[in-house]
Formats: sequence, C-alpha cells, structure tokens
Amino acid sequence: MVNVPGLLEINTGLARKILTSFLREEITRAGMTCGVVGLSGGVDSALSCYLAAEALGPANVLAVRMPYKKSSADSLRHAEQVIQATGVKSLTIDITPMVEPLFAQVPSIDARRKGNIMARERMIILFDQSAECHGLVIGTGNKTEIMLGYTTLYGDSACALNPLGDLYKTQVRQLARDVGVPEGIVAKPPTADLWAGQTDEGELGFTYEEVDKLLYLLVDERYSPEECVQAGFKKAFVERVVEIVRRNQFKRVLPPIAKLSNRTVGYDFLYLRDWGT
Repeated sequence: MVNVPGLLEINTGLARKILTSFLREEITRAGMTCGVVGLSGGVDSALSCYLAAEALGPANVLAVRMPYKKSSADSLRHAEQVIQATGVKSLTIDITPMVEPLFAQVPSIDARRKGNIMARERMIILFDQSAECHGLVIGTGNKTEIMLGYTTLYGDSACALNPLGDLYKTQVRQLARDVGVPEGIVAKPPTADLWAGQTDEGELGFTYEEVDKLLYLLVDERYSPEECVQAGFKKAFVERVVEIVRRNQFKRVLPPIAKLSNRTVGYDFLYLRDWGT
C-alpha cells in the first residue's frame, strides 16, 4: 500500500467550524429552521447529526431511525447512543411494512434491488419529515462514496445539503473522533446493513484506506492513472477504480438536458445571478 504521511490529514478544528457554519447558513438562507438526518448507526450519519446539533441546536434537529426487520440490533443501539449524546429529537419508523408488499410482487428481486428500494423508501420518509418540521434533509454521504457511486440514486444520495460530501471516508473518521462520536461507531466496519455480514469494503473489494489515497491523488492532486502506478499503486487497482469513477458519473450530476435553445438549464443558465439578481 502506498504510504504518504499526512496525505489525507485534515485540520479537524477548521473543518468543524466550516461545516457547522455551512449548515447554519444554508438552512437559514432557505428560510428553514430545522435539519433532518437519517440516523443509521454508522459513522457518517452520526457525524452529520453531531455537526447539525452543534450548528442548529439539538432542539432544531430531528434524527430519524428507519430500521428494516433484518437490520442489526447494533445499528439501532449505536443510533440511540448518538441521540442521547447530542440531545436531538428523534423518531423511529419501521420501513418493513412499507417495502415488503413491493418485494412480494417481484419474486426475482435480489438483495441489491431490495437495498435500493429500502434506501429510496427511507428518503421518502426523511423528506416528508422535513416538511413536517419546516426543515431540510441533511445528507450523510462522503466523498469516497460519491466518487465510487457507492450510493443509491434518489435514495441515500438524495438530500437538500451535504456537509460530508468533500470528506473522504478516512477524513470522516478523523472529524468524527474530534467532535466526540463514540469510538465504537467510528471504528466498526462500515455497512449498509442490508443483510447479515454485509460490509461496504467486502462488496467493494478494497478498503477505504487504500482507495482514499488513490482517489486523493487522482481527484485532488490531478494525477494521471500512470502517475498513480508510478507512485506505487498496482496497475489493476488503479484501472478498476478509474473505471468505477467514470461509470458512475451519472450519479454525480443532475439529469442531462438535451440542448435546443441558447440558454439551457445546467449549461448556460447555471446560477441565480443569471436571472438578474
């Protein structure tokens, strides 16, 4: 493994200040008062919840647990730890009776499709709760997941704003420790909790630690794939990651619009100032 000291080290104090300010400013700018977080029991959602509580005040944050019948008991327990530590409001909604009728109508459905349906059902719940509390849904996806497309489009990737999207997974862990997320949550193997024994790294086939270093060079330092190989990464690993990133570009952008006019949304009409403000 390539070992470059300090490669992914961040100033956690500065990052914490920037991200809490971001949450506070974006939510108030939208005329809202509340933040809604889907709390899974993992480190990403835990960190988003801690940051939101610090930025908005615990009374203005709603953490929603949305277990499925096969969800790990540890996930619920860890989510409860976060709720108790931050003092945020909470709600638990079991998605089992919502998704099972659809599963029953598709006999050939596999675990991955079930996971995508559950992710999208959870997002329906979060956006509905955001309407109830006059708030915005706060995202929990990190930069590694976004780059690799390891996310469900219009599911866990859907949110109104995302404080973690520019932090690689290893940086999320750094910041989580700084804000006080329990070590048991920070250190446990990341999982979407879709079936017993399922882990992110098991599905991906590599660890977050090794892929974060490669992504940092490719994305942040603009290394070419060849330069990454020269830096010590295996060629097959570099090629695989580059292909994953390319293949999942559609998840990182709004749906492309076929251009017919002189000013097309997403191409020529990009910012509010284009409307003369």
